[in-house]
Amino acid sequence: MNLAGLLPYVMPVAIGLLVVLLLSLVPDPHRRPLNALGIAGAGGVYFSGGGLGAWELPFGALMLYVAYRGLTSWTFIGIGWLLHTAWDVVHHLKGNPILPFAHGSSLGCAICDPVIALWCLRGGPPLRALLRTRRAPHERAVT
Repeated sequence: MNLAGLLPYVMPVAIGLLVVLLLSLVPDPHRRPLNALGIAGAGGVYFSGGGLGAWELPFGALMLYVAYRGLTSWTFIGIGWLLHTAWDVVHHLKGNPILPFAHGSSLGCAICDPVIALWCLRGGPPLRALLRTRRAPHERAVT
């Protein structure tokens, strides 16, 4: 497989990492509520396409509940991204992409969302904490 064939799989991971980087720069008191709003929005992105008909509405309601719980819990925000991943997979398999003009967009979203979910399930740490965690083993080895 050539590099162009890998792009549909590598770019969503890169986008997920970029989203995590940008969100980790948001000051702490605002970071979790902003992410909860993201989950609420993610629950409604398929409404206009209606690929799953009336099932889009209960999923949107579930995501709204998860977003509400996410206002006080990073775990619920992570769960919301994983729920959205599953919904993306269903839409991809049904052939009803998130962006009608981009056939693989739901697959890309399904690859991107777990990257964000992992960060959320770690408590949505700020960039400094992410860097500290990565340096800690090296610093321990030196001392």
